[in-house]
Amino acid sequence: MNIAVLGSTGSIGQQALEEIRRYPERFRVVALAAGKNVELLATQAQEFGVPDLAVSDADTAEKLHRLLPKARVRHGPTGLAELAALPEVDLVVNAVVGAIGIFPTLSALHAGKRLALANKESLVVGGELVMAAQRFPDQIIPVDSEHAALWQLLRGVRRAEVERLWLTASGGPFRTRDPEELATVTPAEALQHPTWKMGPRITVDSATLVNKAFEVIEAHHLFGMAWERIGVLLHPESLVHALVELCDGSVLAQLAFPDMRLPIRAALTYPERLAPPISLNLTTLSLHFQELPRDRYPAFWTVLQAGMTGGTAPAAANAADEVLVQAFLVGKIPFTAIAVGIEAVLERHKNHSVLRLEDIIQVDRWARREAEHVVAQLTKHG
Repeated sequence: MNIAVLGSTGSIGQQALEEIRRYPERFRVVALAAGKNVELLATQAQEFGVPDLAVSDADTAEKLHRLLPKARVRHGPTGLAELAALPEVDLVVNAVVGAIGIFPTLSALHAGKRLALANKESLVVGGELVMAAQRFPDQIIPVDSEHAALWQLLRGVRRAEVERLWLTASGGPFRTRDPEELATVTPAEALQHPTWKMGPRITVDSATLVNKAFEVIEAHHLFGMAWERIGVLLHPESLVHALVELCDGSVLAQLAFPDMRLPIRAALTYPERLAPPISLNLTTLSLHFQELPRDRYPAFWTVLQAGMTGGTAPAAANAADEVLVQAFLVGKIPFTAIAVGIEAVLERHKNHSVLRLEDIIQVDRWARREAEHVVAQLTKHG
């Protein structure tokens, strides 16, 4: 199988390559893409003998070309889209971070490629466009642990039997912290996720639970489930990744060690199942669940409402969050300002339908400018 790994220098991308290394007789990497980490991308390209590459911009492309003069180097959204549609590609692993990931998502789907989707923003900002672009069943295989769990649980269930979908959340590093203390937490503290090792943005999003609101939006689109029939439970052990509540009162659950190699491998090898990299010891399990408290995670409810509003609101929320999280990570704003900033941007947003990709691009640019204005105001008054 020929694979394109987009976002290959990030956490998911590197783990995907780790899995591919385990089965050289099954997989061949034919395209790689990254942001600005040209040194690691060049090393990956040399290891796997990959000629087709893409990076974030023209300057970075020039740097990469100097390292690999014989490579075919593309850049920007167009470059990502071109790699996803290469004739020789069978499976696209989209592990790009950010709204830019929708470009290769749509390109892969339109080209009839199977898509292992780890870029949550594709469905958050353009769920209707993405689902309309599907060419065949199971063309999209979710790589998020929760959606991979739901995808597996629902395969043997008639949709009429499903009463409710449940996503689980660890609660992040501040699950037991007093809400009044959150204004003073540091970026270093926010990046200490209790159960998962992830990139900086998604780790902070897991502390605010913006990431979980994005996952509810994803589940709504992926599985065609009404908003009121998708719930979230705090589950600090991160062993139950999702549950399906059936109409007869029974509940199906998917349990697995909190290791992204499991959903990555499931996507790479579908419809087969291979031996796991790590297994659960069922005799040692202790599982706890609780409702999501409103006062501790205000950003979750704000972003979820944007998802339920639909149109361009989710794209505005995503863009604002990306800017605000980065501002927090570099020390410009406090942690609690992320939620405040998202709400401020959405209050100024004039919502409209998403009919084409350009609608998302325009709102994304607008929301980033508005979020930067919020950061400037908070910095001025801080």
